Amino acid sequence: MKLYRFLTGPDDASFCHRVTDALNKGWELHGSPQHTFNAAENRLYCGQAVTKTVDGKDYDPSMKLGEQ
Repeated sequence: MKLYRFLTGPDDASFCHRVTDALNKGWELHGSPQHTFNAAENRLYCGQAVTKTVDGKDYDPSMKLGEQ
């Protein structure tokens, strides 16, 4: 099965660590990172899609994708 996640968060080191953690667990970057500015909070937010192929399992909507 092929899994998809979209990681989001403030543009800070914690976001980079979340993406790095996903990459080290076998996820691959999918497309370019996205950025948006929240003027009310005066803060930049990031998003990055990641995908992962898992052999021998079938998709189930109740699964926690981050644990695969």
